[in-house]
Amino acid sequence: MRWTGTASRGLLVAALICAGFVSLSAASCGTDETAARRGPLTLVTGEDLTGYLEGVLKDWNQAHPGEKVTLVELPEAADEVRAQMATSLRSGSARYDVLNIDVAWTSEFAAAGWISPLNADRFPIKQFLPPVVQTATFDGRLYALPYVTNAGLLYYRKDVLEKEGEKPPRTWAELERLAKTVAPKYGLDGYAGQFLPYEGLTVNAAEAVQSTGGTILVDDGRRVTVDSPAARQGLELLTRGVRDGWIPKKALTYKEEESRKAFQDGHLLFLRNWPYVHALAGGKDSKVAGKFGVTPLPGLGGNAAGILGGSNLAINADSRHRDSATDLLVYLTSQKVQRQVLIDGGLPPVRADLYNDPSLVRQFPYLPTLREAVLAATPRPKSPQYDQVTLVIQAVVHDAMAQRDTAEEAIARLKRELEAIARRR
Repeated sequence: MRWTGTASRGLLVAALICAGFVSLSAASCGTDETAARRGPLTLVTGEDLTGYLEGVLKDWNQAHPGEKVTLVELPEAADEVRAQMATSLRSGSARYDVLNIDVAWTSEFAAAGWISPLNADRFPIKQFLPPVVQTATFDGRLYALPYVTNAGLLYYRKDVLEKEGEKPPRTWAELERLAKTVAPKYGLDGYAGQFLPYEGLTVNAAEAVQSTGGTILVDDGRRVTVDSPAARQGLELLTRGVRDGWIPKKALTYKEEESRKAFQDGHLLFLRNWPYVHALAGGKDSKVAGKFGVTPLPGLGGNAAGILGGSNLAINADSRHRDSATDLLVYLTSQKVQRQVLIDGGLPPVRADLYNDPSLVRQFPYLPTLREAVLAATPRPKSPQYDQVTLVIQAVVHDAMAQRDTAEEAIARLKRELEAIARRR
């Protein structure tokens, strides 16, 4: 049997004691071993921009005085959060018990042995939106617990489309036609997403490929599938958009906030972004308040096609208090806390029933649309080397959109570089 980490060594000692190397009753051994897995916890997360987590954890701490949770907030930037978490986990540190990780990191952290597999029977995953559970698995096992979800939405100028007698697009062909013909009549740019070379571009590229029926990686990153007519067609949508002008060149510098501001200031007909934009675009300082609508992203045959965002909760493989950590995961995905996640944090919950709650829908009118989008969405390409995979996708797709490579050349380059990563697994 292979034992790794401080917690595992502790369990080995307990096993030796209970095997008879030290004389203790079986009952006391069981009690001591169980007690050793309980105690105070540290939860690490990226910056909590709304401050809702303090209230959530305050309730837990009051009810569990012997298992209080200390919150550690890392910087806002996802790349920095991942780097700091990885450094700690790679060293075998037990400093962090529970990690709030981007859904795209689950495969990497699981393959590295940094997080513990979970017993699915302990958690209410049957009450979650089904696609979100896929983000928490690797090699057929549950390694994390979905905590919050997200899916891209298509924001559109409802007032403009109504004047033209047009409906919101359900396919890329419809979006392209409207972006080309309607937007210029109103002095608008056609369409923008998040096209700066960072994680947002990986998401946008994966959505475009998926929307035409293609894939980038399958089998948890073992097989590269990007060299297909469907994937080529998806990438061509983005490159053609810039070449033909219905995606403005300045969109190649956009992240979430730059693209939101462009739409909110009245410069775009269509915007791909996350649900958080809804409240801001409807605010008193917005030039499009009362003039916009939201619909799922366009997809193959009119079916929505998006990529899941959000975060999962994982337990450090070297945590000394895994039983307490497991109970914390149950608490954080309870219906009460999931409501708080939405109401106080503005983050989409993973529990399916909350999307049909009349009081929540009144407060967050985009919930039914978001539910449709999440149910149609899939995870980002899974890989134990996800940090390398996403850098390749960002670089190659940005070069193609900037017209430095054709879609054909970009697909060949993606195939070559992603296969080199897969071989290093």
